[in-house]
Amino acid sequence: MRLSKTFAKSTKNVPSDEKAKNAQLLIKAGYVHKEMAGVYSYLPLGLRVLNNIANIVREEMNSIDGQEILMPALQIKERYTTTGRWDDRIVDDWFKTKLVNGTELGLGFSHEENLVPLMRKYISSYRDLPILAYQIQTKFRNELRSKSGLMRGREFLMKDMYSFAISQEEHEVIYTRVKEAYLKVFSRLGLASETYITTASGGSFSKYSHEFQTLSQAGEDTIYIDRDKKVAINKEVFTDDVIAGLGLKRERLEQVRAIEVGNIFSLGTKFTEPFGLKVNNRAGETQTLIMGCYGIGISRVLGTIVEFYSDDKGIVWPKSIAPARIILVRVGDNSKVIKVADKLYESIMSKGIEIIYDDRDVRPGEKFSDADLLGIPSRVIVSDKTVESGLFEFKDRTSTESQQISESALMAKLFDK
Repeated sequence: MRLSKTFAKSTKNVPSDEKAKNAQLLIKAGYVHKEMAGVYSYLPLGLRVLNNIANIVREEMNSIDGQEILMPALQIKERYTTTGRWDDRIVDDWFKTKLVNGTELGLGFSHEENLVPLMRKYISSYRDLPILAYQIQTKFRNELRSKSGLMRGREFLMKDMYSFAISQEEHEVIYTRVKEAYLKVFSRLGLASETYITTASGGSFSKYSHEFQTLSQAGEDTIYIDRDKKVAINKEVFTDDVIAGLGLKRERLEQVRAIEVGNIFSLGTKFTEPFGLKVNNRAGETQTLIMGCYGIGISRVLGTIVEFYSDDKGIVWPKSIAPARIILVRVGDNSKVIKVADKLYESIMSKGIEIIYDDRDVRPGEKFSDADLLGIPSRVIVSDKTVESGLFEFKDRTSTESQQISESALMAKLFDK
């Protein structure tokens, strides 16, 4: 990607109503464009990051036999009437619309009522189980307040997975596997050190659920953490019974702010019972299937990472999700510098390494400032000085020191995971 050919550019102008650091930096760097509160367009580099996060999640869900599907955003009213969730008193953040013939529809905030009737077509025996089906899809929630940038959207990208099991025992095995897969996801995203498995309310589904909460002052949740045991309790269920049940001691728990980046629920038969999703078990007895639900907010994770990985110069992307591995900054416009920079750009691309090439006709200071703002992990500079020496100037985004290295040494660095 040549920055001279990219329509999205950095800016100093941020909407006056945008108070969240994550959105401010992403807008300044040209990763996203704010359409309205809680709604953003993802520009070329922003979409790269979003897709990189989604692919990590996808790989880990596939590793535990998740099967990816894609369901419609438009939801059938009658199905939600069956479960009672069409009522605004039960679900207060619906977006609802109508067809031209007057038929009422909803924009999906979750997809249990879509998937369970679908699975009736495909599950006919206990031998078909267990099943884990997931999608990565845009969700819609009519949030009363949307003031945290990408971390509380009215339209957002989410991975939602649903499991179907013949028994509670089989469900518990799945639940544990998903919990472990989530830990791998957040490790690959660079959030493992500050992300805690958090006991929370199960809402109308179960007594308790588990959230994955990343510590941040920008978070909207209050949790109590045990740093040694790496577990936490959400404030909403912070009672002596829960503390004792987890084998924790109140005096060792620390109150902190956090961002919920994922959650897992046991749904029981709440959705399978109304739709009659049942089969005979091994003993020939009719069994209503047990469900679980597992969510990760892809776009929320993106905002969380920016809150977590940024400094006074801009964003600092982890290598695993950065829009490129390296940014090539060309300083000077004489033919020798252009020739060397162009050749290096082509060489790096030919090896399958994602690279951004700043070949714009702007001042060096602006290029360096934008390189910091963009947050690409590594930077290489081609200038009159480097061309004369036959070396390249290289530095990591988090380093204040640069070094002169050969092309072979540069390639070695780029292939170092």
